Amino acid sequence: MEALIQTIAIAALPVILAITLHEAAHGYAARHFGDPTAWQEGRITANPLKHIDPVGTILVPAIILLMSTGGILFGWAKPVPVNFGRLRHPKRDMLWVAAAGPAANFVMLLFWAALMKLAWLLPLNFFSLPMARMAEIGMSVNVVLMVLNLFPLPPLDGGRIAVSLLPSQAAWRFAQLERFGFPILLLLLFTGLLGSLLTPVMRLVSGLVEILFQLPS
Repeated sequence: MEALIQTIAIAALPVILAITLHEAAHGYAARHFGDPTAWQEGRITANPLKHIDPVGTILVPAIILLMSTGGILFGWAKPVPVNFGRLRHPKRDMLWVAAAGPAANFVMLLFWAALMKLAWLLPLNFFSLPMARMAEIGMSVNVVLMVLNLFPLPPLDGGRIAVSLLPSQAAWRFAQLERFGFPILLLLLFTGLLGSLLTPVMRLVSGLVEILFQLPS
């Protein structure tokens, strides 16, 4: 029980930051491109209390940690409200608003990798092992959120990026998938197809970051 509490305590910060800053980045980008909706609702903030979803931010990651057998640690926050119609150039700007979330996860991935490097350089002590474990979780959860959200299926960020890049007629038709996006995602998840598609990409990204920071694989 004590070990479990320690694990949850170590994982809490990287998981909450990965999920909430992802959403805050969407709101910041939307405001930059003309939609102040998230700003008006107080959602452009690093304060996790503004973004926490009791199920997706706390319960689901905690259950995964409890039942962990080396699986993927993930979760979600309350979506930041974005009114794409208020963007200055809705179709074009949608790409940048959607990409802001995964970009935030990539920046956090680099931060946790740097912290992991620091933990390895420090002498073995009371702080270095928890720091290394926290950095490991931070790297893992940010890789998962970045790659998963870039999957080209509306309403995931990758789906919105695809809508932005496609010609208008094809974009409109592709956007109609959004109403079926979550059931399709669940189907891919439970059939194992999602893992088969995303795991090689996650391993590639993690491997490149490990090489960049000269981390042990």
